[in-house]
Amino acid sequence: MREGARMRLDYSARSLWSVDRMIEDIRRESAPYAAVEFVLRGFGAYAGEVIVRQAGGEWWASGGEHWVRTPDGRLWDPIDEARRCYTQDGSLRLLCRDATTGVRPD
Repeated sequence: MREGARMRLDYSARSLWSVDRMIEDIRRESAPYAAVEFVLRGFGAYAGEVIVRQAGGEWWASGGEHWVRTPDGRLWDPIDEARRCYTQDGSLRLLCRDATTGVRPD
């Protein structure tokens, strides 16, 4: 995805601006959800890994669902947030900001 879209994805919080914009561009093209579901899941997983690296969190999985747990015990769902971005009701950049605010990795 990174090479095909010519996006700079370096696992920084700043890179999530580009991801949010890419999701917005896909939405503007009126792509059916079924056609972009896999890509959105990938963007959400990428955002989750950014949170893990920035906040010192860890991935949690149960029943086929995946979340990120930050050191303060909160659970975040970046994959669902990517879906919400597609419906204009979310932001991976803001999710990361909220998840990493005041958190210091060990």
